[in-house]
Amino acid sequence: MFRVGVLASGRGSNLEALLRWQAAGALGAEVVLVLCNRAGAVALDVAARCGVEAAVCTQAKGQDRESAQMELSARFDDRGVQLVVTAGYDRVLAPAFVRRWQGRAMNVHPSLLPAFGKSLHAQAEALQHGVKVAGCTVHFITEDVDGGPIIAQAAVPVLPDDDVATLSARILEQEHRLLPEAVRAFALGRLHVAGHKVSYAGG
Repeated sequence: MFRVGVLASGRGSNLEALLRWQAAGALGAEVVLVLCNRAGAVALDVAARCGVEAAVCTQAKGQDRESAQMELSARFDDRGVQLVVTAGYDRVLAPAFVRRWQGRAMNVHPSLLPAFGKSLHAQAEALQHGVKVAGCTVHFITEDVDGGPIIAQAAVPVLPDDDVATLSARILEQEHRLLPEAVRAFALGRLHVAGHKVSYAGG
């Protein structure tokens, strides 16, 4: 079975979506390891509830980001991970980590990239700018933060009475569909990258 590793920091709702697809036999892959940089993250509970190996991996005092993240990379290697997914991970990946997993790491971002990239508050920025359509993007991770080749996008309307919570919830519904679909397509060898464009092959 194709093996997936997940990096998470928070409530783990996208991780949970992946695991729902996996339990239903629809993911075409198995999440074998979840690494989290926050000891109290709900994502750890999600992994435990689903019987998935998980660990807290924090950056030690005096340790640089690159060496800390290469330890994460080594743990993924040890578990035979073939694709790394960042699902609500709140750290920028170091260049060495990105290079190690080039073409084999993807992220989901709560905006229609390139709009509101490089931000942890994309939904709030969308509201501040008065956009009429928002959404989410799954993309390959490159050293250009939120600038990698786009795998898939989904749009949602921005309603006149939306606040950050309501817009975020509407976007999150699409993330929970889009990310598992992208992981499945990758695991089945259906994604092809040419330059900065991603195409799908097969059904």
